[in-house]
Amino acid sequence: MSRPSNLPPLKSLDEVHRSVKIPANRPWRRLLAFTGPAYLVSVGYMDPGNWATDLEAGSKFGYRLIFVLLMANAMAVLLQTLSARLGLVTGRDLAQACHDDYPPVVNYILFVLCEIAIAACDLAEVLGTAIGLNLLTGIPLIWAVIITGGDVLLLLAMQHYGIRKMEALIFGLISIIGLCFVVEIFLSKPSPAGIISGFQPIWLSGSELLVAIGIIGATVMPHNLYMHSSLVQSRDVTRSREAVAEACKYNFIDSAIAMNLAFLVNAAILIVAAATFWSNGKSVTEIKEAHEMLDGILGSSIAPIAFAVALICAGQSSTITGTLAGQITMEGFLRLRLRPWLRRMITRTLAIAPAVAVIYFWGDGKVMDLLILSQVVLSLQLAFAVIPLVKFTNSPQKMGPFVNRWWVQALAWCVTAAIVSLNGKLVYEQVIEWAKQAGSSSWIVYSIAVPFVASLAVLLLWMTVRRERPVRDVTEVSADDVASRAAGNARKFQRIGVALEALPSDSAMLAEAIALARMYQAELVLIHVVDGPGGLWYGPQTGDLESRHDEDYLKNLVERLRTELTSQGVPRIEAVLGFGSPPHEIANLAKQNGIDLMVLGGHGHSTLLDLLRGETISGVRHRLDIPVLAVR
Repeated sequence: MSRPSNLPPLKSLDEVHRSVKIPANRPWRRLLAFTGPAYLVSVGYMDPGNWATDLEAGSKFGYRLIFVLLMANAMAVLLQTLSARLGLVTGRDLAQACHDDYPPVVNYILFVLCEIAIAACDLAEVLGTAIGLNLLTGIPLIWAVIITGGDVLLLLAMQHYGIRKMEALIFGLISIIGLCFVVEIFLSKPSPAGIISGFQPIWLSGSELLVAIGIIGATVMPHNLYMHSSLVQSRDVTRSREAVAEACKYNFIDSAIAMNLAFLVNAAILIVAAATFWSNGKSVTEIKEAHEMLDGILGSSIAPIAFAVALICAGQSSTITGTLAGQITMEGFLRLRLRPWLRRMITRTLAIAPAVAVIYFWGDGKVMDLLILSQVVLSLQLAFAVIPLVKFTNSPQKMGPFVNRWWVQALAWCVTAAIVSLNGKLVYEQVIEWAKQAGSSSWIVYSIAVPFVASLAVLLLWMTVRRERPVRDVTEVSADDVASRAAGNARKFQRIGVALEALPSDSAMLAEAIALARMYQAELVLIHVVDGPGGLWYGPQTGDLESRHDEDYLKNLVERLRTELTSQGVPRIEAVLGFGSPPHEIANLAKQNGIDLMVLGGHGHSTLLDLLRGETISGVRHRLDIPVLAVR
């Protein structure tokens, strides 16, 4: 379904849209200008959810699963490259592209799923930052969770300085994470032969397969696909084929470098876990447990401090990008724009509330279960972002000469099938596990989970096999045809109505109406609606002070205008007084008095004021089939 024709297209992240200028010379400077969006995206690949899976993989299976990280990273490079190409070529982010292509009900479902995924990701970031604060300072975990709400101030401070400063901050946090793990690797002294052997693919089964699925599920984040297609539009790229092709090339380089840095961080976490815990016969399933063992095994106080600092940086960098993703999806799917601080407060509250509740009622020991749950939720939503991305970038209709080549299409569908099947298995295993834990109440788990998962599977199948909505044939519209018909059917207005409020602002609306009446030598009808309690309840029978004042106002206004305008080509001026709801009454009076052009005033209210005071223009416009002129 296409966008409503009366609404202008929203720019993705309007406050930074095309704000970064591209230098005209020196290729290396142009490359630097394009560098940045992929680093904002890459932090989602090293958030606390990834830490949990990497630590478990390294402590249980040593270096054997490094190749899984490499495979997941290759998937991420491909998908993020496709996401960047979609934004650069079409000028639409992934959420906007879905809004343009899918029916409203599907867009609402996708939006809700994406919001759940963002809240789940934010939950992981809250827990990661809180655990880091707890480990570093000893503050109780529940208070550390509450303190993480203060990162709203960090985000607001950074947004005042523009996208490049935010990218620099994220790069700085990534550098700290990397430096901390360089220290960890140096202290843990891993086996070079073990690291090299970990790059060799092996057949996975049992618990190794489940951990591998968890790694992939935690690595490819759905909201990052929406975000990357928006962030690349912050660059001021000329809309020519050559400039877009160059932008695609530089963004591929940006994505490849940033994703590989994220791979190195994840690999470092796994290698440290293998060298520290697996080699000493210890299995770690919790982040706090890993921190406590580092000091005892390595015999250095630096290792646990570096671990906690890196964890805080990972949580904070991810939380900044999570806010951007939430803004992008809300504006893209719903065309609803909220202030960043309000958007951040809503998302952060949704993340803090379950974390505080779980810690308060069940204790710190259940935090890891909550972290795992957040990764399952992310896995469930991932396919709903990957499939539209692949289909849109495979579409000649949307991408034109930049459509994916046949081998990229085949590779993208193979990656999609792998992600969908592996994450589907992860969801299946988790539902079975919850049912086992429920014991005799397992039927409750199945009665809720099975219909929900089945309905999402049907939607997923529909999105996969759905044929692309055909583009209207541009040859069916002729500019000459339209112009000649418009010129031949030029309207002459005979009665022009103007809705007045009995306020000083009436002069602006009246001036426009008088100018039109003079131009067309049309009759002028002044309309006012008494919308106070008396007018609403008693209508014309009311005799309150407001209605008497408004009636005198209109009468005096008509007399004054008649003396000035009759000689200027305005044949007749009259006034009409209405009672009740302004949108409804203005429309009725316009119909009753044969108005063929209506002039209304707009005040530029915010959404809240519109909710409180009403939207007169919109209400009148939808009740009339004549032209309506809105005057500010």
